[in-house]
Amino acid sequence: MPPQGLVLSRMAPLGMLLGLLIAFYFTFCFSHQNPEFALTNPEKSTTKETERKETTAEEELDSDDLEVFYPSHEWQALRPGQAVPAGSHVRLNLQTGAREVKLQDEDKFRDTLKGSKKGKRLDINTNTYTSQDLKSALAKFKEGAEMESSKEDKERQAEVKRLFRPIEELKKDFEELNVVIETDMQIMVRLINKFNSSSSTLEEKIAALFDLEYYVHQMDNAQDLLSFGGLQVVINGLNSTEPLVKEYAAFVLGAAFSSNPKVQVEAIEGGALQKLLVILATEQPLTAKKKVLFALCSLLRHFPYAQQQFLKLGGLQVLRSLVQQKGTEVLAVRVVTLLYDLVTEKMFAEEEAELTRETSPEKLQQYRQVHLLPSLREQGWCEITAHLLALPEHDAREKVLQTLGALLVTCRDHYHQDPQLSRMLASLQDEYQVLAALELQDGEDEGYFRELLGSINSLLKELS
Repeated sequence: MPPQGLVLSRMAPLGMLLGLLIAFYFTFCFSHQNPEFALTNPEKSTTKETERKETTAEEELDSDDLEVFYPSHEWQALRPGQAVPAGSHVRLNLQTGAREVKLQDEDKFRDTLKGSKKGKRLDINTNTYTSQDLKSALAKFKEGAEMESSKEDKERQAEVKRLFRPIEELKKDFEELNVVIETDMQIMVRLINKFNSSSSTLEEKIAALFDLEYYVHQMDNAQDLLSFGGLQVVINGLNSTEPLVKEYAAFVLGAAFSSNPKVQVEAIEGGALQKLLVILATEQPLTAKKKVLFALCSLLRHFPYAQQQFLKLGGLQVLRSLVQQKGTEVLAVRVVTLLYDLVTEKMFAEEEAELTRETSPEKLQQYRQVHLLPSLREQGWCEITAHLLALPEHDAREKVLQTLGALLVTCRDHYHQDPQLSRMLASLQDEYQVLAALELQDGEDEGYFRELLGSINSLLKELS
């Protein structure tokens, strides 16, 4: 049995060796372990495999369904389905099994960025430019833009000058070519002088009136015709012994009167209404009477004072004689249309005054002095209008039916006592029922003949 001292002397080296091993073990563990007991070595095969599987799973997710994760400078757990912004630092916590994310350190991120640029330096210096430098640069930019704009304007002006010449040069060239540039006013003065000249032939006077009619369609030109006495010259042309002069003078007046109150007033004062009625009451060619009736209608519409004078001068008697002549059916339709316009015009004036609650406007007072409906009844227009339903044209019948409806309140008793009117309406009802049925077959739910049939049915209902 060995001595006890020998045994202890042999165990001493073994204890030292065991202590060194224990110290080495703890030193190794602490050197590879952070305070949070996390393993960040990316070279482990198991870690690589886990990250590769998770990355593959993330790529299979739809980018629209990913929830964006906003990292901070501290480690945060990443939930499944969350998208990690580029440049973030990701690790796997082996204790919890979760992935954790935080922002990269600024120095490391800058080094990475420098490395990605492959040696190219990214110098971000916010103090490079002062506010004064920026203002100066902006001023230079605006100055350059203005110079460029000015340059473009000059080029454009040069191009315009190249393509177009000044009016003074053109006038000079035209004068050399015996061509004179005239304004509308100058042209009208020249045409009036040509028409009023005793040395002008009939053809020249007619040509002057024909050209003048084109210009006086414009309201301003028609009023300019007053300024140098041209309107009165044309009115006096209605006294000519030449039917063509009367015809074309009335043609010019009708164009000048249309919707031009100032010219209408001057025409009444110049005696145009009396002269037009005289031509309609005397033997004249049909073409001349057409133009004269056109001028009369233009003078009377929307001019209650002229309508008063028309009634005082016996205008309704003149029109009655005109429509009762043979071969004047075209004029009869125009006369009936004029009467319908005058009747409804007064009705609309009354309705407008009622809607606006104006009891005595000047225009309404003028219309109330036009006693048109009683005059039509006294002059026999109830019977005359009813007999015009015998006209063969559908358009003429339509205008007659409209006028019959407008005169219904005034002429109701005359319509009841006129058996010819009832027979005519019944005949037209049968005719237009057939035509309206044909329209329905063609797919026209609201056709022209259905409207005429509706007017006839309304009259028959009022007279039944």
